[in-house]
Amino acid sequence: MTDTADHTASSRDAGARLLARVWSEIGGDPDRLVGVAPPPVAPPLPSRLATGSLAWAGVAAATLAAGRDARRLDPDRIALAYRSDRVLTVDGSTPPVWSPLSGFWRTVDGWIRTHGNYPHHAAALCAGLALDPSADAEVVRSVLQDLHTDDAVAAISATGGLAVPVRREDRVVDAALRRTPVVAVERIDVDAEPRAIARSDDDLPLRGIRILDLTRVIAGPVATRTLALFGADVLRLDPPGLPEPEWQHLDTGHGKRSALLDARSDRMHDLLADADVVVLGYRPAAIQRLGLAPDALARRHPGIIVAQLSAWGTDDPHRAGFDSLVQAESGIALAESSDGSTPAALPAQALDHTAGYLLAAAIASALDHRRTRGGSWVVRTSLRRAAAELLGMPRRRMPAAETRVDATPHVAGFRVGGSDIVTARPAIPGFEFRPPRPWASDQPRW
Repeated sequence: MTDTADHTASSRDAGARLLARVWSEIGGDPDRLVGVAPPPVAPPLPSRLATGSLAWAGVAAATLAAGRDARRLDPDRIALAYRSDRVLTVDGSTPPVWSPLSGFWRTVDGWIRTHGNYPHHAAALCAGLALDPSADAEVVRSVLQDLHTDDAVAAISATGGLAVPVRREDRVVDAALRRTPVVAVERIDVDAEPRAIARSDDDLPLRGIRILDLTRVIAGPVATRTLALFGADVLRLDPPGLPEPEWQHLDTGHGKRSALLDARSDRMHDLLADADVVVLGYRPAAIQRLGLAPDALARRHPGIIVAQLSAWGTDDPHRAGFDSLVQAESGIALAESSDGSTPAALPAQALDHTAGYLLAAAIASALDHRRTRGGSWVVRTSLRRAAAELLGMPRRRMPAAETRVDATPHVAGFRVGGSDIVTARPAIPGFEFRPPRPWASDQPRW
């Protein structure tokens, strides 16, 4: 562990190395890295782990992929973009972000972390604990404190709820993960011809690109929001009957259209036939069941780019997960603990946001590869892989003090569906967001 000046220097070096590695993995032009270095002060995301440096590297990769100058990145703007849920307001009010049933809970022999932000996950959690669906946090707490960790996780998981044990980091596992790509880019079809991107006069590098967004929550929507920022036509598709929390859509829906469609419908492949990119946020096992596996898509739609995002990676294809759960099980929550035993969270959903920016950078790079070399391409990353990267970066003995950032120059206002919303502005210089559209207000067509 390091502190103050030593930590700042080593953290900056780690951020620079991460950016260089990612840029090489996605096949970026090395000349674009010349002169790019982390700022003297990292984005103010106070934590023991190098969250600010991780955030800078993620945003810098997406900035370079858009052909913009990463030396212009503003650390305060990055920090607010990563904590965008804290600056979001709807008609002047800050929406509740966390369900009462999402959080850390003490058990007989440790802690677990649950996620109940979606109503169906909260109901499944209660069912696993044999509680009434209307049970409040105090009732859940009283039940969990009498259960062992493994028993509590097994009971909740058996009914489709989401819970993980809070574990200490496993340095051997993390080191092995760090030997794999942070974000993998692979050519999967050699026969597809090169396909040019129609350039426009408005300096938007992805104008004319069509992207199907089959993601939810934060990481995938951050990736596709970034691609929409670059000018792509992004159509987000959600399954009927599974509403997205309004705040979440308003926070990450900028510049996209939003429609409902069952992924198993024939209409899905009609849309895929005219898409350049499909971004998948389903569990890897579900992707196979839905007929959306990258190899199958490349055979049916030559030249398509398939972006695959998951919580735990392809080695754990059946597991669902969220940033908070990956933080807990990977060891981040205890690495951030103030007393070594009570878990704590990062100052932002940093795994989500970083994975989103890295995925956007890899997609933009894959589009460039397709333009010059042809082929279909698959890009992959996971929240767990981002966690391993963060756990391998320098850390402090104590987190830096919270720095108050004036949000005024870093937010924008929009009128959406009859409401006035305020959201964070883009962390990437040279672009401004188009407003989100109301969720599910569009038709599933290009």
